[in-house]
Amino acid sequence: MLRGWKFEILLDGKSDKAIYLQIADAIINDIQSGRLMPSEALPGSRKLAQLLKVNRNTVVEALDVLIMEGWLTPKERQGTFVADTLPDFMGGKKSKRGTLNAKNAINKHYHLQFDDGSPDSKIAPITELARSYRQIFNQKARWQMMGYGNELGDLEFRKSIVQMLNHQRGMQVDHHNICITRGSQMAMYLTAQYLFTENDYVIVENPGYKPAWSAFENAGATLLPVGVDKDGLLIEEVIAYLKSGKKVRAIYVTPHHQYPTTVTLSLKRRLELIQLSNAYGFTIIEDDYDNEFHFGYRPVLPLSSFGELKNYVYIGSMSKVVAPALRIGYLVTHDEALMERVSSLRKIIDVQGDSIMEQAILQLIKDGTIKRHIKKASHHYKAKRDFMAGLLTKYMQDRATYSVPEGGLAFWIVPNKPVDWSQIPKKLNSKGIKIISPDTYSFNETIYGIRLGYGSLSEKELEEGIIALQEIL
Repeated sequence: MLRGWKFEILLDGKSDKAIYLQIADAIINDIQSGRLMPSEALPGSRKLAQLLKVNRNTVVEALDVLIMEGWLTPKERQGTFVADTLPDFMGGKKSKRGTLNAKNAINKHYHLQFDDGSPDSKIAPITELARSYRQIFNQKARWQMMGYGNELGDLEFRKSIVQMLNHQRGMQVDHHNICITRGSQMAMYLTAQYLFTENDYVIVENPGYKPAWSAFENAGATLLPVGVDKDGLLIEEVIAYLKSGKKVRAIYVTPHHQYPTTVTLSLKRRLELIQLSNAYGFTIIEDDYDNEFHFGYRPVLPLSSFGELKNYVYIGSMSKVVAPALRIGYLVTHDEALMERVSSLRKIIDVQGDSIMEQAILQLIKDGTIKRHIKKASHHYKAKRDFMAGLLTKYMQDRATYSVPEGGLAFWIVPNKPVDWSQIPKKLNSKGIKIISPDTYSFNETIYGIRLGYGSLSEKELEEGIIALQEIL
């Protein structure tokens, strides 16, 4: 029974794209076009396999990918359904969709979008993760469904992340110091709810990461912006706030590759910031959002790896390592009271994480899949970075200032002459190109640079985008 869905999937056996991905993409297209509606049921995997004349395992693999990415939802003893809340990869959020709404119609004319540094989903180990997830689900789901797991996350997965942090990032923590979260934003929210109340202040980088700012303000904190130069956060501005008598509870920093400018906080300023934290008692919230991709000899170790630092919260994510849609983050701290509060809050808003997904990723860590992927991805992104740098040298050298980042998946570009940023996105839009305008990361609309992610675009798309920007500048 096809349950009302007009079945039209054409497979190309000569295509370089795997058959299961062709099936997955065809279903996504039907969802995006409105032919498959939210909550609508799909045919069973056996029926689909018969209709497509492929092995049922191929269909199951395609459905697993769509379930993992959030397009489909499995319901026990009922079948597989289109999710009520669908991924909106254009904007990085999820949105309720009943039909092809105005926003999607607008997004549809963009054939090229510079994001803020998303990874290339085409090289993500989705097949391996889907297979691992299915194995773990079949092996362990039944007994795990009998009760809730630990609100801090699967114990073995926590131990594995701790081992990585201690061995690769110089930290000194154990599984009692870590909470697995649904993405880094949840980690930010939980931290803010513990640290801040009305009349508290938090120092933030400007330009900076606004979703984190929103979490702090939601908890009652007032933001204090501090500028950034080629060596990172301006420490003299931090000191001025501390001496002003304001109740500074924390400072939020992205020291490895500052968001959005990509600069690295210098060792001198790192040591000064740690000394200030210890002297004034404020907490350093360190967002290490892209530590894995560093193209120099070795990544700079986190602030949180310094043994003398007393008050810190370290936040990381797996979404750039595995796939953008994977919502696995983590929060690390030695503050027992903070961890106890985080545990209590987590029970209120989300009784436990995705234990099966955590164990599936753990399996990929243990069998070496993640390590091999990071090595492969690092070579892939370094080549893309170098290509992007060549484009900027060719087309933008006389129009903008930029530096080649040592890591991450984006460039920071500042026009040499004043430009009207209210008009440039509109002009690019007319060419079918979308960029993130500076107000997205500016505290007071005084930031004139733009962050151009290169990881998710092809070389052809990168060149088209840079040429278009050059013409407008």
